[in-house]
Order: sequence, then C-alpha cells, then structure tokens
Amino acid sequence: MASLDTIRQERIKKLERWHEKGLIPYPIRATHDRDLGEVIADFADLTTAGKSLVLSGRIMALRAQGAMIFFDLDDGTGRLQILLRRDELGEEETDFFADTVDVGDIVEVSGELFLTKRREEKTLLVKKWRPLAKSLRPLPDKWHGLQDVEERFRRRYLDSLMEPVVKERFVRRAKMISATRAFLDKAGFVEVETPMLQTLAGGASAEPFVTHHQALDVDLFLRISPELYLKRMVVGGLPRVYELSRNFRNEGIDLTHNPEFTMLEFYEAWSDAAAQREQVEKLLRFVIKKTAGELEVKYQGEVINFAEKFKSVTYYDLLKRYALITDPVTVRDEELVVKAHQLGLVFESGSSREKIFDLIYKKVCRPKLIQPTFVVDYPRDYLPLAKAREDDPTLVDAFQLVAGGLELVKAFSELNDPLEQRARFARQEEMRRAGDNDGQKLDEDFIEALEYGLPPSGGVGIGIDRLAMLLGDVANIREVIYFPTLRPKN
Repeated sequence: MASLDTIRQERIKKLERWHEKGLIPYPIRATHDRDLGEVIADFADLTTAGKSLVLSGRIMALRAQGAMIFFDLDDGTGRLQILLRRDELGEEETDFFADTVDVGDIVEVSGELFLTKRREEKTLLVKKWRPLAKSLRPLPDKWHGLQDVEERFRRRYLDSLMEPVVKERFVRRAKMISATRAFLDKAGFVEVETPMLQTLAGGASAEPFVTHHQALDVDLFLRISPELYLKRMVVGGLPRVYELSRNFRNEGIDLTHNPEFTMLEFYEAWSDAAAQREQVEKLLRFVIKKTAGELEVKYQGEVINFAEKFKSVTYYDLLKRYALITDPVTVRDEELVVKAHQLGLVFESGSSREKIFDLIYKKVCRPKLIQPTFVVDYPRDYLPLAKAREDDPTLVDAFQLVAGGLELVKAFSELNDPLEQRARFARQEEMRRAGDNDGQKLDEDFIEALEYGLPPSGGVGIGIDRLAMLLGDVANIREVIYFPTLRPKN
C-alpha cells in the first residue's frame, strides 16, 4: 500500500498536468446553477425542461467502465451520479480526466440530466468539465473511515465529510439553536451580548482561564458565565434578556464537560423559579418538536418522553434514596467524607459540604433520572446567587432539570437583596480560604447594581451542548462540538 507521501506526490504531478494543459486548478469563481439536493428533488421537471445545467461538487466515488466514467458528485446538499462518455467528451479529454482526476477533487461539470436505462439512476451527462480544487491528500477509506476516535475529533472536517450521521448531528444542533431563538424572540426576550473578558470571573462556581491585557496592564478572565452581567441589564430596564454564548472553565474534560462550551441564559423580571419551570417545559417541547419532529427522544437505549408533565423530586430525597444518606441535613462532615470515599470520589481537603454532596449526587443520583425531572430545594450555600425559600431559609428557590441522566437546566429565583447577596459572597470567600477553589468571589460592582434595585426575577441556564447530546443520542460531549478541546498532537 502506497504511503501518504507517495500518494501526495502523485497527486501533485497530476496537478502539474492541469497547469500544463492551461487549466486553472483553483479558480476564483465556480458556477453552480442549483444545489444538488434541489436537482434531485426537482429532477423530473428539470429533465423535462431539457436545459443544460452547470453543477459543482466534490467527487466522492469514481469508477471507469470501458468507454464510460461514472462518479458521484457531492456539494453538501445531496449526491448525484455524473457520467463522462468518450463519444460525448472525446477520447483525449476523457483519458485526460481519467489520468488526472482523483476521488476528493472538486470539479465543475455542465451537461444534461437523464435517467439510466437499467437502474433508472438520476444522472448528468457531461458536455464539459473543469477543476475547482485538487485534493492532494486521499479521503479516508469509505469502509473503514477514521477509526481513531481522537483523529475523528482532530480532523472533524473529514469526519463530517465522510459520515452523513455526523454532519446531520451538527445540522440538527443548528436547528435546535434557531428554534430556541425563535421561542424566546416570540416570548418578548431581547438577545444581548455581555463581555467575554471580565475583570472578575463570576456567576458560577468554577475555575476561570486567566489572561493579561497589556495596554491596561490588568489580568482579565474568560467568562465562566454571563449571569451577573445579564442581571445588571435587568436592573437597567431590560425586563427579558437572553444570551447564547460561549463560556470557558479551566477544569477537567470528561464525557459531559469541555473547557469551552455553549450556554443559553435568560432572565425575566416579575418572574420566579416556579414560572420558569413552566417556561422551560414549553421551551424544550417547542425546541425538541422543531428539531426532532416528535417529543419522544431515544437516548442511549432509553425512550425519553417530553410530552408528559415533567416529574419533580427534592435534592435531599435523591440523596436519601440513592446515596442512602439517612438525613442529609444532620449528617456529620466526617460521615459525609467517608461516604464520598466509599463511592470512590476524589476532592480537595477543605471542600465544602455542598461540594461533597454535589459529587455524591452526580455519581449515584443523577444517572438514575432518565425521564425529564425537576430537582428542587437545594441547600442555600449550594447556589449563592439564588433567593432563599420564604418558608425554609436553609433552602433556595431553585431547580435543575435532568433527563437521560444529563443535567440540562439550572434555574432559580434570583437573589435581589444586596445585603443578603454580600453575606452570601462572604460565605463563599470563607469556603475559598478553607480550600474550596470553586467558591465565588465578592463582586462589588454587581452588588452596587443590586443596590439600585433588581426586580423579582427568574433566571435560567440551559446547556446547549448537553441538549444536543440528548437529541443526537451520543454520550460524549465532544461528538456535538465540531472543534472540541484536545491536547496538541505534538
């Protein structure tokens, strides 16, 4: 089997022959009368019209049969069979094509449509052709493709080129995002933008990436969340705002986490967590119906039904049921640590109770939640930006939505008491000093904004990548991020 370098050199020689013949191998402009998907759909009408068409695309398969050469042309919207015949194109031109054109090359062809006699395949008979781009490297083998998973992620362009299911996964993701925008726009939300470079990384419990701005001579952080800026905008008189944004967290990579990821966050004045639970149900049903065509989603061997009313369970009840913690409120710190170690969990010395509870929940509770389920009533220090429940101030008025074992949504009634918010931040600072690096930092500018008055509000965050995982039936987040974060090859 020829080496890649040998194949590449052979293709460069063929490229030189194009130059010698006076062809422009990489012309500025291509003619493309119609998308191939449209040609296939309207084939009967186009054939009846009898007009010559000029089409462009990539050669995905090439086969010679005596005086004829068949190849499959793909432009990303569809694939059409193309035929070159010696009696039509001429012997010299046909031989030149056969000698210099390879699978992977991008070409322009002009000719007429017809149905083949035996198999009645939709075909274009070529009258003229010209190159648009020479593929100097061979495409992956049709039958074996990219076997190395890392290589699939590293060279995603080949992955989506050769595997229709991969390309469709990203088309579906785009539809999902469009449907999300359509729902929120119709509901009166305004799409906004907030800083990606922030002087203080806030709005979530996570480690940020740090960079330095030379002109200002200050350290800046890639945002871990747009939350605090979006709430400032609600203070500023914008009652319904949303942002579809990239967030960055300097943390580990696993099946559901990538350092760079996409979140939807929206905030609504005169609202609360209860109202947002209803809105989340409506939003997800709308988006899933628009994207998947139905409200039953197949995910990792399970059928998840989004048509029925979502279930609800408390956070502590899940810990009791699946982690066998008799009373999460009164369990001693030492007992909690022992339970976590028994489950094989690793965490820093000084980690807060809330963090250890969260690790236990993610290990043994969340995977059990297959049907859409709202998890409610979190301990107050677990969500320092959420408003405490009026009937039980030790808990916050918040929820997460889990489906297929994936956390899709986190939401709560927004804490708008600036004095309480300052006290919560102070508690977070204590947790950081005790060794919990996920504790949030005091944001004086945000508290100043709160002191001007934030209306009662409900806020929601939805993990776009995880929703794409669910709708694409994949268990690895890197399957739904076209360019996931990878260690450099060298």
